[in-house]
Amino acid sequence: MKSIIRLSVFIFIALLTGSCFPQKNIPAPRPVIAPLTDTTRLRESAVVYALPRSVFTIRVNLERIIEIPGPYAKFAGDLLGLDDVITDEDESWSIKGISVLSHDEADPSEFYIIETSKIFYTNILALKNEGLILDLNPAKGFNEEVPLNSKETDAGMFRPYDLGSDEYYQVQRDTAFRRVRVDSTFIRIPYLVEKKRRLTAEQLAERAARRLMELRDGKMMILTGEANVFPQDKASVDEMIRLETNYTELFTGRTFREQRTFTYQLVPDKEMSGKPVVIFRFSEKTGPENADSKEGSPVILLMTPEQKTRELTMISGVPAESVAVSGTSDRLYYRVPDVAGFKITLGKEVLYNSRKLIYQFGEIVQLPANYIIGR
Repeated sequence: MKSIIRLSVFIFIALLTGSCFPQKNIPAPRPVIAPLTDTTRLRESAVVYALPRSVFTIRVNLERIIEIPGPYAKFAGDLLGLDDVITDEDESWSIKGISVLSHDEADPSEFYIIETSKIFYTNILALKNEGLILDLNPAKGFNEEVPLNSKETDAGMFRPYDLGSDEYYQVQRDTAFRRVRVDSTFIRIPYLVEKKRRLTAEQLAERAARRLMELRDGKMMILTGEANVFPQDKASVDEMIRLETNYTELFTGRTFREQRTFTYQLVPDKEMSGKPVVIFRFSEKTGPENADSKEGSPVILLMTPEQKTRELTMISGVPAESVAVSGTSDRLYYRVPDVAGFKITLGKEVLYNSRKLIYQFGEIVQLPANYIIGR
């Protein structure tokens, strides 16, 4: 009985003594964060995220003007007293405006992997949901023309087919003779020959001008109340105005205006910083051309970073030399965009001038792995 009591006291003292010694804290395992390479092996618990990059969509609004001379342009002065008419076929282009849109996408050169053996508490990756993807074959940056309105206008469809004349040829009658033998003599028998002769351009112009003046007189009589018969509605007057316009264009020519939009996409990189980038070339005669074309003048984009992120330093919990050797750390990589001047010029003319946030021109810093946004 005494031995049992002694054993119990000894165990109690041993437990009490052990509880008085300070316990050694076992450090919790830290997450490992490293750039993703082609030799990295992914585990089931790994998380892959990508830093964003800026992509710009440049929309150029242009106007195309086509001038087609009328078939009677050289007779406009003599028959209608018109001097300022289109005499030669011409085509011209002009830039009416430029708009720039931007969006973010995953940068294929900035993928990172997070590996941890415990629950990973952070909500920083929720800032960019599109960055939580891993594209095994990411598309490279591109500068590609995507025309929104690629339908070409055929200038031939605006040429007039109705020359405005009531007839286009005249019948010319002539008397011919045919020799016929009667008994021992020959006699000449007359017969009528009809030939169609096409009217000359001047004659057609005279007929068209005459009909044009008749249309104007008839329209004026209706509008002034001098006509004997009045139309029930304005449809007939509108038709007379349409015909008058068509007849007038036979002398003055026709001008057609077309609005077109071209789109260029650009993914900046650091090599473009402060250097002129040719988006496309523009000619007033042929319109937009490719950047490598010899026609036209270059439309230049100049991106000038303000270097507002140059003072940022990398926050790291481990020595920099160990990160360089191992290639890993326990902090999240994060990219801060920089503000850059965004100017588009054509020669000395400024077509667009603004300021844009560009991720590629910013600095990559590190944040604590368990950093919580909003706390």
